[in-house]
Order: sequence, then C-alpha cells, then structure tokens
Amino acid sequence: MVISAADGTPLHVTALGKGAPLLLLSGGPGCVNYLGPVAALLPGWRCLLPDPRGVGQSGGGLHDLTTALADLEALRAALGIERWRVLGHSWGADLGLAYTLAHPARVAQLLSVAGTGIQNDRDWKAAYEAGKGQEPALDVAWNPEVHRALLSDWRALIKAPDLLRRLADLPVPTTVLHMSADIRPGWPARQLAALLPLGTWAEVPGAPHNAWLTHPEELGSALRTALGTPT
Repeated sequence: MVISAADGTPLHVTALGKGAPLLLLSGGPGCVNYLGPVAALLPGWRCLLPDPRGVGQSGGGLHDLTTALADLEALRAALGIERWRVLGHSWGADLGLAYTLAHPARVAQLLSVAGTGIQNDRDWKAAYEAGKGQEPALDVAWNPEVHRALLSDWRALIKAPDLLRRLADLPVPTTVLHMSADIRPGWPARQLAALLPLGTWAEVPGAPHNAWLTHPEELGSALRTALGTPT
C-alpha cells in the first residue's frame, strides 16, 4: 500500500499477516525493507514494512532523521494506530530507538535486534572488516545518498548532551536482542540494555547478524518470547 507523508511524498509500505500492529524497520540506513522473512516468523502480528523515502518504491530522496521519524508518524496516523510495537534490525534498531525517544507514548514496546547501541567507537572496525566474508551475504538494494545523510544525522544525535538522561528516563519496555556470532560487538548494545529503565538483554546463540538466513527457528523463538501474546 501507499500512504502520504506530511509533505505529500508517497511512501510504500508492505503489510504482512493479521493481528496486532508491529512496525519492522530494516537497516542500512537507506535499504529497501528486507524483513519479510522475519515477518514470516511472527504469526499473529500485522507486520508493517515501510520502504524509507527515496528507497525502493517510496518517493522522495535525500532526507534527514527528523523527516524519517515524521514519516513513521505519518504511517501510524494513516493506519489509525494508537500505539504499536516497533522492531528494528541493525541500523533499524537505531531508528526505532530514535522514534521511541521522540514518541514514547506511541510505542508499546521496542525490540532492538542486532543493533550496536549508541556509540561511534571504531576500535572494532579492523575485526569487523576482517570478518565480513564469514557472514552469509544479504543482497539488498539501497540508496547511498540516503545512507550517508541518515548515518550522519544519527552520529549527531548520539552526541546530544541530554541523550543519556533521556534514555535513562525512557518509560518503554525494550528488549535488546544480540546475535552471539555477529561480527559487530555486543558490548554497546548490552550497555544500552543496562541504561534503559525497562531494558532487557537477550541473545540468540550462534546466530550471525542476519540471523533469519541461518537460524530462523532460534530467531523466531527469541522474537516471540520477547513480544509475548499479540494485543
């Protein structure tokens, strides 16, 4: 389906399944939404998979994080959803966290899946680059301009002087789900889980970053446990 952003830009959203609304935010940033296989692991939920503006079948182009958050609010309002659960994967976990900070009353629960927390530490970059070939490949269309703009905005957000205070006061239940074989480090995500007042840390043993490619049963079980009964 297509909904209109606040400025009239057409935004493409795929809806999969029936039940309580669950927003699925893919990584990148700037990637076509690739979380259809994750939605298939979540019966009982109406999974909503938006393509970011300027990406895939959505209109528009280069935009900032404020606009990305406004687009998610436009989707929620267009569908008449009062509160929803939000699941973000990789950079989508960052976007989900930023959205939850901006609109906590609209988020019943946040699942941060395979995210890297609120850091820009590159000490681990060499190990990450060396390990890239060990992960199963995920071929996804993406927009490099959108990628650069949103990543730059995220790096500015994590330097905000009040960020840690806002996170420590965030009244939204949050599960931080780490993939234990991810070549990205788990310590920043574990720090985030410890900082959030309603944060919970969980892991999927042996799973890589894109766990549905190799560990779909384990990932599905962990997600369903975290989400509980659809309401």
